[in-house]
Amino acid sequence: MWLKKETRNMLLSCGLLLAAVSPAIAAGENESASVLPSYQQDAALIRSTFEPQLYTLPAFKMGHYGLRMYRQTQDSKYQAAIWADMARVASRLNYFTTEVHTPAQISTYSASRIANYDKKKDVRSDMRYEATIDKPEYLYLGVDLLGSMARANEYELKHREDEKLRQIIRRYDFKAYATDPDMIRAWAAQLANQVYWLKQLGEQNVVSEFIEAFKLAYPDDQDAQLTDQQFMNKIYGMTHIIFAAAEYYQHTVNEADYQWIYDYYRNNVDAILARSKEDVLAEVGINFLLADLESDPVVEKMRKAIQQSIDRNAGMVPATNGSTDLVDGEHRNVLAIMLLDWKGAKEVPTITHQPEMFTSIPYGLVEK
Repeated sequence: MWLKKETRNMLLSCGLLLAAVSPAIAAGENESASVLPSYQQDAALIRSTFEPQLYTLPAFKMGHYGLRMYRQTQDSKYQAAIWADMARVASRLNYFTTEVHTPAQISTYSASRIANYDKKKDVRSDMRYEATIDKPEYLYLGVDLLGSMARANEYELKHREDEKLRQIIRRYDFKAYATDPDMIRAWAAQLANQVYWLKQLGEQNVVSEFIEAFKLAYPDDQDAQLTDQQFMNKIYGMTHIIFAAAEYYQHTVNEADYQWIYDYYRNNVDAILARSKEDVLAEVGINFLLADLESDPVVEKMRKAIQQSIDRNAGMVPATNGSTDLVDGEHRNVLAIMLLDWKGAKEVPTITHQPEMFTSIPYGLVEK
């Protein structure tokens, strides 16, 4: 049957319109399906923001980023950052062995350190001040001395007056700090690091006592009563137990040895996502990667959360207040890079396996 001319023209016009619109619709569907880049591409985006300015960061931040990226990639471009980190460690230990080693010197130093926490007005600083005011030497021993000795130890180095430093450590019973519930509520992640550092240095072993005290300080059935700050402190403590046991991305851990932690993550993943900052989310995801559990659904959830938090104009994961400051954001963003583009755990750099990185050791450090 012949169609009227007007009808035929109308159908022809509609056909041309559909032909023109269909590719646009298809393109829109494709765009929505791939609206986000791959996780690896986003890790590269963050690297491209930080690495051109890496050597403008303070030594601690530079070393923190460079060491983690070297352990992931073994790329020699991070070698200068690692040397800066060794120099920072050497400087700190040189200072302690010459200026802060007697009980009186430690007391003066610690009093100055604790006073800084009283000046800050945030909840975490207030808790740290109140928990530590009657034991200020903890700031010298745990926060400053042990961290520097442990970092040197990871490089297979020690201070030339290592025995003098060890004698200082032995004056104190670290169990008093590691099992104090108020200290745990103020310093959970730091204490987790420190009890493992002590053990790794061959000194006092209070790892099991800390873990038992941690569980008592944060019983799982009381999570709902915790503020978000305290909930995150609990999760931070758990993530750092895994990190410290793995000697910070140097080797994997056995899930069964920390089953209580991994079970908790799986059972509370929605609460963790709802109540935690991006730093915490990334750390939880990396904990699974350190146990060779990349296919666990928790990893995918954490990766999606981190990816969706990226400020693409700034090329980084911003702070909760929207800040994109590089110094403040270094910790959060290097964790994001590792979570999104995990390359495995590697025991590097050490003087045994990367001697070329230790041809010029900063003064004060020597080979173990």
